[in-house]
Amino acid sequence: MSNLLFICSKNQWRSPTAELLFKNHAIHQARSAGTSDKARVKVNQKMIDWADIILVMERKHHQILKQRFELTGKQILVLNIEDNYRLNDPELINILKLHLRDYL
Repeated sequence: MSNLLFICSKNQWRSPTAELLFKNHAIHQARSAGTSDKARVKVNQKMIDWADIILVMERKHHQILKQRFELTGKQILVLNIEDNYRLNDPELINILKLHLRDYL
């Protein structure tokens, strides 16, 4: 079983949508968080340590994580999904499924 951590800015739309795709998944557990001070759930080192794979929505999220946290040995993937979607937007779900097909 792998622990997947999805990161966006405010943890309102993109990363929670990705997390929901893995609800009750047989192989993976997923959580989501944001990098902003205004994030619904703010990422912390404990979450980073929990994650086997960290999936960030944009390159800027990867840069923020590198500045704030110890990431040694962590696999980080940049999904390149811009902040243009609402929670559970069908287009966002399709994009996520395409990017995450190896995990779903």
